[in-house]
Amino acid sequence: MASEKSAAVSTTETLAEESKPKTPSRTFLSILKSLVAGGVAGGVSRTAVAPLERLKILLQVQNPHNIKYNGTVQGLKYIWRTEGIRGLYKGNGTNCARIVPNSAVKFFSYEEASRGILWLYRQQTGNEDAQLTPLLRLGAGACAGIIAMSATYPMDMIRGRITVQTDKSHYRGIFHGLRTVSVEEGPRALYKGWLPSVIGVVPYVGLNFAVYESLKDWLIKNKPYRLVEDSELSVITKLACGAAAGTVGQTVAYPLDVIRRRMQMVGWKDAASVVTGDGTRVPLEYTGMVDAFRKTVRYEGFGALYKGLGPNSVKVVPSIAIAFVTYEVVKDILGVDMRISD
Repeated sequence: MASEKSAAVSTTETLAEESKPKTPSRTFLSILKSLVAGGVAGGVSRTAVAPLERLKILLQVQNPHNIKYNGTVQGLKYIWRTEGIRGLYKGNGTNCARIVPNSAVKFFSYEEASRGILWLYRQQTGNEDAQLTPLLRLGAGACAGIIAMSATYPMDMIRGRITVQTDKSHYRGIFHGLRTVSVEEGPRALYKGWLPSVIGVVPYVGLNFAVYESLKDWLIKNKPYRLVEDSELSVITKLACGAAAGTVGQTVAYPLDVIRRRMQMVGWKDAASVVTGDGTRVPLEYTGMVDAFRKTVRYEGFGALYKGLGPNSVKVVPSIAIAFVTYEVVKDILGVDMRISD
């Protein structure tokens, strides 16, 4: 009787404990700290590779009939000679301003998508203790990437235009650019190239996760060159895995990024053009993503889809390395226990 009474009391206490409201402040604070750490890391890493980022965009959208940039070294020298050091970082303020909200939306979306996908997975398998697999995390990351990209796309659109303007300052900043495009071209113009961006996020994020996880598993199982100790990868080894994953992902998704930029630049004076039969240059217009692909390949060849890939590939390794180290430092300062990659 006593044991039954004790069990009843224990059950009552358990139910009461479960019925107590959760403490969202602790969860919110953890999320906030992680967002700050991720935002700072993104801003620092993007600033470090800003010259390569600008050159990549200039190579993507330059007029094939007026070539100014022929490669990474020549392109950087040309920007330095014609615009000075400030030219190497043109558009970086807009880019960094986009990183913080993008990281915030991406982190929150990833958490929510992971929770929803895990719930569905447990319902389907009937296993309440099931955990997310790399494939499911890939899906959650893709969802987060799409949502974050969509939420900050207008800022990315303006960043691209600020980056390529070389003569007169048509856009004086983010908000001026947003207002100018909305007035002169209509609000829909802020989402030019959105579709290839959405499509590009899925293979990019997908391959990032797939390659990264596969490399880690292979290294842990095979332990080549003593890179693994006690089933743990060193920071340098993880950086190498992340760099390889990023390189593969961005190479596959790169043509979509080129098409996105070109669609964004429609109506811009420095956009790609074509020479007609009478010798006049007519700016290229695109009816959609497929039309942009077709015209780009038709007038400039298949290689045009990979314009700027060189500087983009060069910036992948230092960008990932700097972002990782910066995040770790800020994370330790703020006392964050959660990693963005988790």
